[in-house]
Amino acid sequence: MMVQPYLFFDGRTDEAARFYQTALGAEIVERLTFGDAPEPPPPGMLPPGSEGKVMHMTLKIGDSLVMVSDGHCGGNAAFQGFSLTITLPDPAAVDRVADRLADGGQITMPLGETFFARRFGMLTDRFGVAWILIAPR
Repeated sequence: MMVQPYLFFDGRTDEAARFYQTALGAEIVERLTFGDAPEPPPPGMLPPGSEGKVMHMTLKIGDSLVMVSDGHCGGNAAFQGFSLTITLPDPAAVDRVADRLADGGQITMPLGETFFARRFGMLTDRFGVAWILIAPR
């Protein structure tokens, strides 16, 4: 069994993918637009002109796959109640990744040493996705 996150950027998926390519070295494994679907979506499901928006995309980040979509393309993405965690090999790597992900976002727990990690911190990126970064002991 595998559990994979599926994030809905509500119209900003391509922008988010470019950001994660730069910040995390993400690779786009698959990209399908609403226009690629064999049948159009039901009337009223998407705003007009959404054919080029992302119906489904798979990003490879390190050894993980994260699925993303523009969802209903309403521009109101809301990420609440979860964080994505990245385990890194050392404190310097935590600092580098935090600097990249926090660009346009906000550090919510400053990076530092804890009783359980050589480096630990939390942030929310420019899209509202919460991240936990850790270099374990």
